[in-house]
Amino acid sequence: MTRTDRAWIKSMELFAKYWGCHQLPERSFFIGGYQLPVCARCTGIILGDIVALFSAQFSIHPLIGILLMLPLVVDGSVQFKTRYRSTNVRRLITGTLFGFGMVSIIIFIVHTVLR
Repeated sequence: MTRTDRAWIKSMELFAKYWGCHQLPERSFFIGGYQLPVCARCTGIILGDIVALFSAQFSIHPLIGILLMLPLVVDGSVQFKTRYRSTNVRRLITGTLFGFGMVSIIIFIVHTVLR
């Protein structure tokens, strides 16, 4: 077993334990033959979180944050309740919007409380 294999196994275990992602291979991206330790939707949420943190000085209204979170809720709910199956690209996009909206709301609340 290579060092890369051991690192990949460890990252899969850590994200499963602390992030709570299902890590289904058909709903995940692969790089260099290795599955990312989170699914496409969780990857998007993490990306959205990071973008929101880096753009924290540009505060958005919480209502816009909620609207940004709705596509993930709709996509996930429709997929859960019907035979519809989302794509990994759609999961990534809705996850990114959700992560950005969620962290933007948190930043807005923190800014409001600290004033």
